Amino acid sequence: MSNQAGTIRMLLVDDEAGFVDVMSKRLKRRDVQVTPALSGAVAIQILRKHDFDVAVVDLKMEDMDGIELLSVVKKMVPEMPVIMLTGHGSEQAAREGMEHGAFDYLLKPCELENLMAKIHQAVGK
Repeated sequence: MSNQAGTIRMLLVDDEAGFVDVMSKRLKRRDVQVTPALSGAVAIQILRKHDFDVAVVDLKMEDMDGIELLSVVKKMVPEMPVIMLTGHGSEQAAREGMEHGAFDYLLKPCELENLMAKIHQAVGK
């Protein structure tokens, strides 16, 4: 599923620019090609033009929440796994994400190793 040399192509959607910047740099060191999107609307525009192996989506964003974005993504690219991130400890919302087709969810802040394990699990599926 991933492209040349096993690089994983990931769409990272979160409206916290600092988080996206740090996470992108850390993931790139682990052979993940990260395309950041700072809003759900931007993520949808990017998805129209590019293919990804996995998406990591924040649950709580300003323009649209992660569940709304997940629903759109699942219509556009049903086979792409989506991992939800929630920084609000909202287990209920995360479970709702699973009901809408999310691959899994992690609580923010999440350990990079946990995220990498989840990404490899999703892509290897």
